[in-house]
Amino acid sequence: MRFFLTLLGTGSALPQPDRFTTAQVLNVQEQLYLIDCGEGTQMRMSAYGVRRHKINQIFISHLHGDHFFGLPGLLTSYGLNDRKAPLDIFSPAGLEPMISALMLPPGAEDFPFPVRFHTIDTTRHQLIFEDRLIRVYSIPLQHRVPTSGFLFQEKERSRNIIPEKIEQYAIPYEKIPAIKQGADLVLPSGEIILNHALTLPPPAPRSYAFCSDTRYTEAIVPLIQGVDLLYHEATFLQQDLQNAIETMHSTAAEAATIARAAGAGRLVIGHYSSRYKNTDELVAEAQSIFPNTLGSEDGMIIEVPFPQ
Repeated sequence: MRFFLTLLGTGSALPQPDRFTTAQVLNVQEQLYLIDCGEGTQMRMSAYGVRRHKINQIFISHLHGDHFFGLPGLLTSYGLNDRKAPLDIFSPAGLEPMISALMLPPGAEDFPFPVRFHTIDTTRHQLIFEDRLIRVYSIPLQHRVPTSGFLFQEKERSRNIIPEKIEQYAIPYEKIPAIKQGADLVLPSGEIILNHALTLPPPAPRSYAFCSDTRYTEAIVPLIQGVDLLYHEATFLQQDLQNAIETMHSTAAEAATIARAAGAGRLVIGHYSSRYKNTDELVAEAQSIFPNTLGSEDGMIIEVPFPQ
């Protein structure tokens, strides 16, 4: 049961031939969740084998163009492909009128398929979406415009029944669902077999946090504590800290400091400034503080295994 991230774009404001602007797809058991949708997202989906028709939720962190300029084109393609399934889009206030102005002809009131816009309160950490697999929480970030990160938490699975116990105790099929949910087994003799003797605990749920764009803020640390995989923007090197402060971005060292404080399993950095033609220095800077750091590249796939 896979849980993995595909990086479609890892650059900042200016697209580069090998580094598109921000977009990611999180795959949780073959359910796909799109996170930001920078220019060229559709091209990257095609190049990296992402099945766009399986995306039913899109999460936009903020309304700077390098994080949502790919959305009108994606919605247009859905319409041309005769999409019928509803699409939920989560973003700070203001996205719906901009997209509607681009997408809807004069006098039209609806998209060619159901599109539901949900406004995020970027000042609060709260549950914004859940389905049978995950819960998604907002993470208040500090940027030049209202901005939210996202914490994706996998839901806990049912306990695993030990196959041999089904035969040993002649467990009726209809009782198995309750046992997997924690019920004990009462035998016809009246003997009670405790649940822990019948089942094994499920693997621990996995988690992923997306934090881009933001100035360094320790306020997010308790919100992402213990996350298995953390993406944190690292637009600048520490030697360019003044640029980070002026533009409300983070350095690689600051991203690593957040990962260390949060006890993250792994850190992946990205949203690199186009001034850096080689990102090795950014990765090295982060690794000097948080060794388990990955430097993002377009097309990279990062698996999140079950915790040991």
